[in-house]
Amino acid sequence: MNKLINTLGAAALGFGLLASSAITAYAADFTIRATANSNENDEDYDGLVVFKNYVEAASNGKVAVELFIGTQLCSKGAECLQGVADGTIDVYISTSGGAAGAFPYVQVLDLPYLMSSDRIAEEVLKGDFTRKVREMALADSGNKIRLMTIGNTGGWRNFANTKRRVQNPSDMEGLKIRTVVADLPQELVKALGAAPTPIPWPELFTSFQTGVVEGSKNGITDIMGMKFPDAGLQYVTLDGHAYMGALWWMGNDKFMSMPEDLRQVVVDGFSALQQATFASPKRKSIAAYEAFVAGGGDLYVPTPEEKAAFKEAAAPVYDWFKTNIKGGTEVFDALTTAVAEAEADIKAANMKDLN
Repeated sequence: MNKLINTLGAAALGFGLLASSAITAYAADFTIRATANSNENDEDYDGLVVFKNYVEAASNGKVAVELFIGTQLCSKGAECLQGVADGTIDVYISTSGGAAGAFPYVQVLDLPYLMSSDRIAEEVLKGDFTRKVREMALADSGNKIRLMTIGNTGGWRNFANTKRRVQNPSDMEGLKIRTVVADLPQELVKALGAAPTPIPWPELFTSFQTGVVEGSKNGITDIMGMKFPDAGLQYVTLDGHAYMGALWWMGNDKFMSMPEDLRQVVVDGFSALQQATFASPKRKSIAAYEAFVAGGGDLYVPTPEEKAAFKEAAAPVYDWFKTNIKGGTEVFDALTTAVAEAEADIKAANMKDLN
């Protein structure tokens, strides 16, 4: 019986995928051109495949989704967001750093130690915090660029280096840590006593080899995907200082041109996409951590007291953000309020589940 159920389930899944392809063989009323500056091994791609299949099937072919992976439509954040505003691109995914030039307050996602777990982060990003950022971005883009959802791209950022195990903020003292050019990550590195060193991503491997930098703040899948241990990166501290948010943008003109029933399909499609991007890094990180340790890497999990020390040392970055970033106080308050509510809800749920 179980074998029959499994067979039927697989057949139904296959039919769903085939049905989506067959439906879109007919002319659609709307076509969504979606791009991700990544590759087919990335969780951004996983999310887009789920989005495409859902929207095409649920709209009964009225909406077609075309995927452009890599730099076919655009190559950098500012260029891609301009394409969304102009209508040449309908959907684009960015990191907070990639969108900071247009919407600097999205860097709130890079503030350290505000969200403590996947469960907290996922609860926060499904709710009113994301709607608040959407409202701000629509206002700042002349109602042209709409934030649809925030997922994940790569898990959590952790500190990694070539020199020594980092257990406390004092262990960061003097380390040359690679950052992007943006101010916020540089302020964080300085607050912890290290030296921020902006280096382009393609140059990071050789920079580790030559000692130009001695550390970085990345997710484990990026570390292993880029083979950084081969360049000497042997120490990773799982401090989880930032959840690697993926902001999914859509041209508001295209979205609002659709009838309400199809807008609902698109919204539901982004919900399915969000769930896929939440799950994908969890699965991919298992093999990445195993490979890191098997290659001789040192993987350290801070104690709660050590993690509290990191948060205390990084606290000046919060004030810097609220003072120096337009909309900083507003979006910081929205995030911390959402985090407090999520923590309370999850604590209450845990009490029910544990007793």
